[in-house]
Amino acid sequence: MDRINVPPPGPTDLPLSLLEMGCSGRFELITHPSPDQPLLPQSTLPHGLPPTSLSLDREVEKQFLRDAAWLPIHDTDLAFQKFLKVAQREVNVDSLINSAHSALHSGISVVRDPTTGMLLDFTEVLLENTGLSAKNSLSLQRQPGPPSESLRGSNTNYPFHPGGMEELSLEQIKKRSDLEEDIDFENDLLRVPPGLKAGMDFTDKEAKVAKAEVNLMSLLSTLEDIPVLQPAVEETEESKEKEEAPKLPRTNSLEDLGVKDVVSSSTLSKAGKDDKSKPNENPEENVKWAIPVNINAPCNNFYKLIPNPAFKWPFELDVFQKQAVLKLEAHESVFVAAHTSAGKTVVAEYAIALSQKHMTRTIYTSPIKALSNQKFRDFKTTFGDVGLLTGDVQLSPESSCLIMTTEILRSMLYNGSEVIRDLEWVIFDEVHYINDAERGVVWEEVLIMLPDHVSIILLSATVPNAVEFSEWIGRIKKKHIYVISTMKRPVPLEHYLYTGNSTKTQKEMHLLMDATGNFLTKGYYAAVDAKKERTSKHAQSFGTKSTSHNTTASQDRSVWLTLLHFLSQRQQTPVVAFTFSRTRCDDNARSLDSMDMTTSIEKAEIHSFFQKSLSRLRGGDRQLPQILVMRDLLKRGIAVHHSGILPILKEVIEMLFSRGLVKVLFATETFAMGVNMPARTVVFDSIRKHDGTGFRNLLPGEYIQMAGRAGRRGLDATGTVIILCKAGVHEMADLHVMMLGKPTILQSQFRLTYTMILNLLRVEALRVTDMMRRSFSESHRDTQSHEKRISQLKQMVSSLPPLDTEGQLSDMLPYYHTVTELRTTTEALQVSSDAVNRTFTALVICEKGNEEEDGKGNNNKAFPHLYNTALFIPEGPCSHTVQKLKLHDISAITVKTLKVIPDRIIDNYSKRQQPRFRLDPPGQAISTATQELLRLAEANPNGMAALDPVNDLQLKSVDVVEDSMRLRVLQSSLREFNCIHSPTFAEQFARVDERMKVQEELDRLLFLVSDQSLSLLPEYHQRIKVLQSLQYVDSGGAVQLKGRVACQISSHELLLTELLFENVLSPLAPEESAALLSCLVFTQKTQVEPHITSTLQEAIDRVLSVAKRIGELQRECGIPQTAEEFVGQFKFGLTEVVYCWARGMPFAEIAQLTDVQEGTVVRCIQRLDEVLKEVRQAARIVGDSVLGSKMEKASLAIRRDIVFTASLYTH
Repeated sequence: MDRINVPPPGPTDLPLSLLEMGCSGRFELITHPSPDQPLLPQSTLPHGLPPTSLSLDREVEKQFLRDAAWLPIHDTDLAFQKFLKVAQREVNVDSLINSAHSALHSGISVVRDPTTGMLLDFTEVLLENTGLSAKNSLSLQRQPGPPSESLRGSNTNYPFHPGGMEELSLEQIKKRSDLEEDIDFENDLLRVPPGLKAGMDFTDKEAKVAKAEVNLMSLLSTLEDIPVLQPAVEETEESKEKEEAPKLPRTNSLEDLGVKDVVSSSTLSKAGKDDKSKPNENPEENVKWAIPVNINAPCNNFYKLIPNPAFKWPFELDVFQKQAVLKLEAHESVFVAAHTSAGKTVVAEYAIALSQKHMTRTIYTSPIKALSNQKFRDFKTTFGDVGLLTGDVQLSPESSCLIMTTEILRSMLYNGSEVIRDLEWVIFDEVHYINDAERGVVWEEVLIMLPDHVSIILLSATVPNAVEFSEWIGRIKKKHIYVISTMKRPVPLEHYLYTGNSTKTQKEMHLLMDATGNFLTKGYYAAVDAKKERTSKHAQSFGTKSTSHNTTASQDRSVWLTLLHFLSQRQQTPVVAFTFSRTRCDDNARSLDSMDMTTSIEKAEIHSFFQKSLSRLRGGDRQLPQILVMRDLLKRGIAVHHSGILPILKEVIEMLFSRGLVKVLFATETFAMGVNMPARTVVFDSIRKHDGTGFRNLLPGEYIQMAGRAGRRGLDATGTVIILCKAGVHEMADLHVMMLGKPTILQSQFRLTYTMILNLLRVEALRVTDMMRRSFSESHRDTQSHEKRISQLKQMVSSLPPLDTEGQLSDMLPYYHTVTELRTTTEALQVSSDAVNRTFTALVICEKGNEEEDGKGNNNKAFPHLYNTALFIPEGPCSHTVQKLKLHDISAITVKTLKVIPDRIIDNYSKRQQPRFRLDPPGQAISTATQELLRLAEANPNGMAALDPVNDLQLKSVDVVEDSMRLRVLQSSLREFNCIHSPTFAEQFARVDERMKVQEELDRLLFLVSDQSLSLLPEYHQRIKVLQSLQYVDSGGAVQLKGRVACQISSHELLLTELLFENVLSPLAPEESAALLSCLVFTQKTQVEPHITSTLQEAIDRVLSVAKRIGELQRECGIPQTAEEFVGQFKFGLTEVVYCWARGMPFAEIAQLTDVQEGTVVRCIQRLDEVLKEVRQAARIVGDSVLGSKMEKASLAIRRDIVFTASLYTH
């Protein structure tokens, strides 16, 4: 077919052209060629047109000038107007003060005929809660916020109402703050407004009542036979008076008034009912919130109760797992405490499956990021619909199961994230982390802040006080927590001591504790002997040498070579060797250069996996020394795992280990905490570790946690735990405690942080004291029983007869207080080693016929006259009695002494107590003594001189001198009271005494229930003082701008906020500001002095001066931390490293700049990125866009290469 030559297009031709596509005979029509270009040639390359990029001006032309809808041909005016709207905007200031329309408070509902369903009418229905939004309400009824804030919430949002926290009661609303006062609308009203001359006259003027023509009542009253109406009218009047009684105090918001209006009217109707309903409430009062579940009872009807479970496992569940699943089906909260490999994850998986079935969401929190990443991978393969939120990663946040660190959940709760609405379960993994001094408080905050509709699943290692802990959670959340605790290990452990150190002795493994948990002393002594035999030979040849805890590297090496040789022969690999120092881990691994534990097939597998995993690194990063060293080790089946290893390498090692390709893993304690990877054998290099302050033995909890890694479920019959005895055998007592001791109990690490205080002050309805009262540290306060007792005491007080304090008795109460003080002072002076039980046998003179009653009537009647110093003189004939007196019956010891024969008096008196000697005359000794006493009393009717503790008994301590002086003043003041002379004094005094005793107990209990008895209250006031003096909150406790900024920041909030407001970061370049802020995330010591620019040095000095100022201010406000300690937390060892990294230096060179290990550097830079994000948010709040964009740049500069490679688990 010949080619037709088309003439070039003329001006009249349409701009069209045909294009032959390749060789297939397809044609394509080309329109709109650009006017200056000639039409394209009519045939193309075989593959069609080359791709073209859009030119923007052509796009704009197409959209705005050629679009018929935009530029219609006819209506040009309108188009012009439209164009002006785009091109020129008029400034309209009023549009800024436009507020959104308030929500409609009513809707329309249809009224239908009930039988036919016909539409009869529309009525207006009032809607409730229409004005609620995230900015003013804690209710779940509030409107959702904007979608952009739905995940993390916003720091101006209110949180949702925490479950178990009571709404404010009427009394609390009525209790005004110091700044509110009652306005009396009747008296003392102001009459003249400021600036006016005359005012209003508010005096009551009687309104003239128009006289009614006929008064109905007067007509009726003439008819005698309707007597009933009269009283009824009186009653209604009375009830009106009653209803008007409650006065409304002034409050800060209309809402509160509304609440009270409703309540005040309803309380009247309730008042009558309440008394009747009281007795039935008691059973609920002492409710037990934690319910231990018996895991020995088999669950036979499990499949009957749950015919179609939400999730099925390929294996039969253990009893404790079935129990937990049953509780989850019933939507109860559970606490599961079990050993590491017992299968607690089953409970978490079931909850996730349930929430997928119910279309709700589950949040799974773990303490460690590495653990979150692993769980993400595991759950992703099981459930698919799983998201991950950590500080730097956010993957599919819309999933039904979200995995996150606890800190993120805390900030979501404080910031009122919308995710919380759909939440059904929160799973806390590794709850025993609540013992962590630094981060434990986060768990408590989250548990306290969770709303009511969320059920809680707690998974923990075995802890002794699981029930007590659950009781606390149950009490603060007002829901039952079922405690399922199992001590059973699916794979039992055997513990050995290993004393071998050469091929000759390699079999010296001594069983110390068998699989059933019996401690075998035989094994221990065998180990001691084996060790002794060798040391004695050594000592014979070289003279005695004291065995130290430390061994040389070559000794270590021989022990490890011997042991690993032995274990691989017995096929006891993989082995985890716990070593409590990172350098020791590295050295041990390096010293095994002659060991090779892998076959060639395994070597190939390791090699390909290693290369594939590291393929995502840049070329230079693949040649890092650490990676090269580790590659050689891994090929021989050896690896090292600690915080100094690069994160990506750690993940490679974990994955290879779980596949069984790593035969020996030298790890620190973090491996046991953060990674769920069991081995065949666990070896302890030593049982002493350094915990930041000094060396100590392992705690039982730590030992169990690490030893629990031995034994793989389904693969091994028993797990082997070996303790190396390198220098000598450890003390038996230490071993016994460590293996059989109780694990550490869960203890509260609750402390106040400024972020917590500011976040709660932001919201009026939540008080910091509520948070403190609900913390686990205050869980010993049994407020329920106190409250019960308080109501009883209040009733008692109201039922006591009123006090008569008229006329002569008007100073009865001051008299009582003086007497009480006198009594306490006297008690303080009566010191005796056995003061409580000691009795004094005394001869007492009394009136005839009054002998018996004397002892009994003593207590209440004699009490008021105890301090009346006048002596008793019988009016009639004198008689006597012998009484046993307690300490408090004695008011003073006189200076007079009488000579008597005590034995005779006692014998004679007790003889005459027998019926047949009742009428005998008293013996010689007694009658003499009584007469002497009588004579003394008559001689000194107004009292006798008493022994003075200071002068006579020579007691010279300050307290005694002060007390005896006070005693003298009080005794003399007693005589001046009038009430003593009243005839009814004794009876009235008894009444006062009774009432006061009840009142004192009531006050004591009220104090215990009140916030004043909180142990952290003084610190709270100190911290508020700090915040006020730095102007984060004002004197009324309202959060100011600086406080709002500090809410954004999770750690070191005061320092960062001050730096922002003092513009310390403004003069710095982005990389310099990143370097400066590294002091907030770096915590280790370094020996290397960083070389830095002068601007950075100045900035560092400014940071230190700000920190010093804050530290000194805290000290002044009473916080115990010294300024030096406060400044000392900020370490600038990584400033140079971060500065160079942000300027683009490769990682290999950076690692040369410092002695800090690579893994630590990477982790610090990752955390620094989170700090930069927070500062960016904060700068946005302040309105400092320059700083915001600078932080963005800094963030971009450090987010590169090996530091921010994505985790292998998330791909």
